[in-house]
Amino acid sequence: MKNIALCLRYDGSRYHGWQVQKNDVTVAETLEQAIFRACGETVRVVGCGRTDAGVHALRYCANFHSETRIPMERLPLALNGRLPADIAVLEAVEAEENFNAIGSCIKKEYVYKIHNSAIRDPFLEKRVCFYPQHLDMERMRRAARAFEGTHDFKAVRSVGTETKTTVRTVHWCRAEKDGDLITVSVCADGFLYNMCRAMVGTMIYASYGKLSPEEIPALLEKGDRRLTGPTMPPQGLYLNRVWYDGAVGDMMQRH
Repeated sequence: MKNIALCLRYDGSRYHGWQVQKNDVTVAETLEQAIFRACGETVRVVGCGRTDAGVHALRYCANFHSETRIPMERLPLALNGRLPADIAVLEAVEAEENFNAIGSCIKKEYVYKIHNSAIRDPFLEKRVCFYPQHLDMERMRRAARAFEGTHDFKAVRSVGTETKTTVRTVHWCRAEKDGDLITVSVCADGFLYNMCRAMVGTMIYASYGKLSPEEIPALLEKGDRRLTGPTMPPQGLYLNRVWYDGAVGDMMQRH
């Protein structure tokens, strides 16, 4: 039995997130169906994280166990021929027996894209958050830096999946602007439910003075979700990078 790891990317616009659900079409279910048609086996894929409805992935890792004889270099083509156009497998490798896409993950980076313009772009509708009000980049950058480090992030998570601890380490949080496009990049050892989108919402509140960037550490200490910014819409969010050791880590860095 092989433990196979995949590097894939997807446009999450028409999916109800990654996780298999009873009544909604999801990325994991669609991938499992493609594996069944390509390999003739019913498998359960383990993803590197739960992305919500409408959220995208530029790089995503999933693993499954299979007895397929399809060579690893040919497996992406076999799966892509059975997947819809908005999901693509970039590469497949045979992972170590104990590899688990979520449990073996060292850190992840999400990016959030904001189209900050008075005029919306129809071609970006499902791929960015359209935000026409002026945003102060200097205040956003100060707010971003305030999230860096090890904190209890309960104040920027939505009620949902239970976790043993709400403490996470944010390795970096950056806000950059190129023309009308603002990109917020957040790398952490793990993310709580809606944490990244709430962090961006808090940065936007800081941008127009609803709170001070320097207040953010104290707000995190208070742990009250009502005191921080809104959860931003899902279509601006992308899982961008995922880090692992070994062969899977090498594969993810190639894409």
